[in-house]
Amino acid sequence: MNLQNPKKFKILLDQAHEVAINVLRPISRKYDKAEHAYPKELNMLGSLLDGMNDGGEGMNAGAAVGKRGATDDSNKNGVNMSTALGIIEMCYGDTGLLLSMPRQGLGNSAIAAVANDEQLERFKGTWAAMAITEPGCGSDSAAIRTTATKDGDDYILNGEKIFVTSGERADSVVVWATLDKKLGRAAIKSFVVPKGTPGMTVERLEHKLGIKASDTAAISFVDCRVPATNLLGNAEIDVAKGFAGVMETFDNTRPLVAAMAVGCAKASLERIKEIFKDVLDENYATPYLQTSNIAAQIYRMEAEWEASRLLMLKAAWMADNKKPNSREASIAKAKAGRIGNEITLKCVELAASVGYNEDELLEKWARDSKILDIFEGTQQIQQLIIARRELGKSSSELK
Repeated sequence: MNLQNPKKFKILLDQAHEVAINVLRPISRKYDKAEHAYPKELNMLGSLLDGMNDGGEGMNAGAAVGKRGATDDSNKNGVNMSTALGIIEMCYGDTGLLLSMPRQGLGNSAIAAVANDEQLERFKGTWAAMAITEPGCGSDSAAIRTTATKDGDDYILNGEKIFVTSGERADSVVVWATLDKKLGRAAIKSFVVPKGTPGMTVERLEHKLGIKASDTAAISFVDCRVPATNLLGNAEIDVAKGFAGVMETFDNTRPLVAAMAVGCAKASLERIKEIFKDVLDENYATPYLQTSNIAAQIYRMEAEWEASRLLMLKAAWMADNKKPNSREASIAKAKAGRIGNEITLKCVELAASVGYNEDELLEKWARDSKILDIFEGTQQIQQLIIARRELGKSSSELK
């Protein structure tokens, strides 16, 4: 790996940085206080991203389109890398506003990961949320109880989903449901349910610690009928393959969540370095043990941040090059999620009253960063997945 950002993405990243500073930062506090209000300023940005994505070098929530195990040995830096690097810059502006971006929903990644060619074309351009979590099912996605019952050319969905990002605003929702509870995780499939489908109801919007610009919905499904053609990928239940089909979605999205944490932490780190610039050595010439306590803490945070960034880049690079990256995606997400939250909280602490009041965005970045260590699989779940991969254990063997 060449650890420098690919030169071909320079224009994209420069534009994303300018958007972060000149568009997202100025409205960041406004939509933090106006929870659930839709940021209309994002409509123009959404259209801009659509145009860039059509050119193949933009930020696309549906990254990693393509099959794993390809034999092409050439090195690629594609949509996964450009998306991850772009997300860092956008979250340097505001994480909640990035999550509110039209047509960049997590459901788009699910479509990209498991949809067939006809579905990829049919759902192109949709803004898709993703509905996995249930009241009795959080990090253990295999415990899903929402059912999908075949009825002629349709499936009938019944169940309840919570913490659906963009659940009210999105054009459609990708719903995870089981075809047969007795068959366990192998029977879990994902369905695209268009907004307005009878039987699908947004019950409420959640009030949250952070990312308040993003609407987070609870949605019920009561005899909700969707066409069988909206089941993503293969409708057959393959007990041997198990949960692998729908879980491929996370191999796409976990590096992107890691990128969100890296971007949010970057904002805090840069601000705390500005505040304490008089005690820092910009050339890093002073030995670590001879610096002040504050400088030492900042240098350590920088080192942890850089490690998180490089792990995230590796997972994204592997996806672009069609290499199985489940282990690396979880490593990146676990490291960046934890370190991102540690950095933003430490920066609030070091900045004292400046960090704690609303005159600065430091306290907001600390609140926003917490979710990045939770959604798409908690810290504990990521460590469990990594342990299974390292030890060669199945989910039933290592719980």
